[in-house]
Amino acid sequence: MLGLCTISNTSEAQDTDEKIYEIIQNVSADRIENDIRKLAGFGTRNTFSDTVSETRGIGAARRWIKSEFDKISADCNDCLDVFYQKDFVTPEDGQRIPKEAWVVNVVAIQKGSKYPNRYVIMSGDIDSRNGDTMDFTTDAPGANDNASGMAGTMEAARVLSNYDFESSIIYVGLSGEEQGLFGGKGLAEYAKKEGWDIIGILNNDMIGNIEGVDGVIDNRSFRIFSEPVPPTETENERRMRRFYGGEVDGISRQLARYIHSNVETYMPEMNPMMIYRLDRFGRGGHHRPFNDLGFAGVRIMEAHENYNRQHQDIRTENGIEYGDVVSGVNFDYAKKLTAVNAINLASLAWAPPAPKKVEIGGIVEPSTKLKWESVDGEIAGYKIYWRDTTSPQWQYSRFVGNVTSFTLEGIVIDNYLFGVAAVGKNGHESLVVFPSGTFR
Repeated sequence: MLGLCTISNTSEAQDTDEKIYEIIQNVSADRIENDIRKLAGFGTRNTFSDTVSETRGIGAARRWIKSEFDKISADCNDCLDVFYQKDFVTPEDGQRIPKEAWVVNVVAIQKGSKYPNRYVIMSGDIDSRNGDTMDFTTDAPGANDNASGMAGTMEAARVLSNYDFESSIIYVGLSGEEQGLFGGKGLAEYAKKEGWDIIGILNNDMIGNIEGVDGVIDNRSFRIFSEPVPPTETENERRMRRFYGGEVDGISRQLARYIHSNVETYMPEMNPMMIYRLDRFGRGGHHRPFNDLGFAGVRIMEAHENYNRQHQDIRTENGIEYGDVVSGVNFDYAKKLTAVNAINLASLAWAPPAPKKVEIGGIVEPSTKLKWESVDGEIAGYKIYWRDTTSPQWQYSRFVGNVTSFTLEGIVIDNYLFGVAAVGKNGHESLVVFPSGTFR
């Protein structure tokens, strides 16, 4: 099982970190509710809505979000670097852009002490829409889509800013999602330009609804969407997959497995569902622009959507209430999914970097050999994972110490898939890395 382990000189013992349970306890449903009500109270947060008013529109919303991040930073001795990141869009950029405007993201960075240029990101969307995405004046409170994800991101910042981490954490409100993922595209390109080493992005889009349009009420299940392999893979990498496997072992899928396993360890009451797809059928979210540039990223969201509340004008027809209003949000559920994010941000930010250049050997041999490059800094060692070729999760593991190669005697390479993770002295593990090459 992927998770935290305690290493001794004589044995390996699976263990848990009490700080992770503390983080879960510290997430507040009341604070999340207050933030959702505040965001919905701006009337509309359409990307092209009012930017001057202090009480209505996208401008008021993003200024309030920045002020909240500033308050969080003040409470942790200026531990957050808070700023606007923006890009300009025109109608020539897409069919859902009614006029020229700035797409403005609100970014808060909590710098890591050991690996400051390594970032794990949690995002929510600032903007909202009603039935017509080009209508930027009619009310569109967007309580669940996506004040819930934005409120969760802010709450994660409040909780995690009380801790010190080895890697950096970014909390961000992205704009322009409903018009074509422009905010995510802008930040992903900014990250590429700045040379950020991104561990992964946890995109939260609708984390507050428990009553599906299918009639199912479920306050425990949630979905983790992830693509199988990066779209940036080379032709040689595609050719290697044909012969060596790895069709479902890309970096985003490893991030999804990490989240799934961590939740099963620390929040066993929850039911994480790994969905083998980039996003919902034919639809998109703000992790995709990061995936497009080769970064790991997943979407975390509710399991049962209610389409009567998504992208709808507020109205009642034939006894059915439409519209994304606050009454459709379950704040305790939003708290749970916020905690899901917070514990994974913390685990990844406390973990060492993942090993690089993992290679595998053992063709026509009764054993499997693995080797990798050592990571920077002092660590406890490395852990080899393997699983049946049809299993969605890593099933078996072995801590092998602080070495850069190891042979699994009696484990035939043809029958399993393999990966390697780095383990910190604090017990926290990196993402598992699937082999990218072979050797004899």
